[in-house]
Amino acid sequence: MNRREFVSRLTAATAFAGVTLTAAAAEGRRVALVIGNGAYRNVPALLNPPNDASEIAAALKRLGFTVSLATNAGFDDMRHGLIALGRDAAGADMAAVYFAGHGMEINGENWLIPIDAELKRDTDAANEAINLQSVMLQVSNTTSLGLVILDACRNNPFAARMKRSIATRAATMSGLGRIEPVGNVLVAYAARDGTTARDGTTALDGDARNSPFAAALLRNIETPGVEVTFMFRNVRDDVMEATRNEQQPFVYGSLSRKAIYLAGLPPAGREQAATPSPVPAVTSPAPPHATTSPTIDPALVGTWEIMVPSGRGQSRWIWQIMGDGTYRFHAEPQRSARPHEGTITAANGHWTLRATRGLSGYSDGGAYEIHDAMAMISGKLGTGAWKRSAE
Repeated sequence: MNRREFVSRLTAATAFAGVTLTAAAAEGRRVALVIGNGAYRNVPALLNPPNDASEIAAALKRLGFTVSLATNAGFDDMRHGLIALGRDAAGADMAAVYFAGHGMEINGENWLIPIDAELKRDTDAANEAINLQSVMLQVSNTTSLGLVILDACRNNPFAARMKRSIATRAATMSGLGRIEPVGNVLVAYAARDGTTARDGTTALDGDARNSPFAAALLRNIETPGVEVTFMFRNVRDDVMEATRNEQQPFVYGSLSRKAIYLAGLPPAGREQAATPSPVPAVTSPAPPHATTSPTIDPALVGTWEIMVPSGRGQSRWIWQIMGDGTYRFHAEPQRSARPHEGTITAANGHWTLRATRGLSGYSDGGAYEIHDAMAMISGKLGTGAWKRSAE
């Protein structure tokens, strides 16, 4: 069966499932397909993928997913697994695919490699590998989120020996190529497009049981109250720290403003960070005796500052965090960062923030620890050691 016929069958299966299963789908239903390919027959084996897949499958089951697990899957196994997932995913709340193993870009298309692939020529991929586009298609008919997670960016021995056809001129690239998912589909790469990922068996990794990406995902995926895009930001930071900035995970796709949680909603009241209400024109800092909103840790209320390097030297960033769950930000000198204000939540060591004035569509999130007059903050903006300001 060639790739075009395979994709056509997947499309038909998905459409059929959408008609027959949507009406009967239970609210909140979650389904997943997890694949870990390590025992490749025609290139050296990978040690980590079966471990990664089995542990990710267990984590997804704890999160309420009905999981199909395939280790060391051939082409037919992967194809049948994807068709079955597409049928189950139609009308489900969430559908996820996790793949660990070899993946590669060939002539502008991304492919996931079964263990029985030979790939002697670039044109063989259509008949021996699984196209990423077909994987995204299978998770696209959900009501909330279709998620594809790929730890498939390793150095690939297939690429080195593959012969290119005369008809195609594009070289096989390292890692996977850039993609643009549509609708409610989110795709996470272990390493951003065009780069390779560590597999957990290098000298720096110490022959770990899991790849750096899988290890970071396992640490974060079951954390309650963390919105899914923020969860992947935490995974990114963990991987970059573990690999000394050699590997940068990347997420592709654009979701709506609706907050999506894999491991349960935040405590009552914190959800407002995803769709904040307007902030009054003038907001005064909360005095020490003021009532504190349940969405904000009282220890964070107050004025904080951090020195940030810039092209013209150091700049001072000042955050005023109010007890009602709002904040105001400005920088000195002002040109170093735009002043803005919005809503903030913080509890149990995790925080989220959304600007409602001054910056269009800006949001952030991360972790925090407070030690007397110092706070260790991680996030996209202002990562580092904050100190309490007299301002």
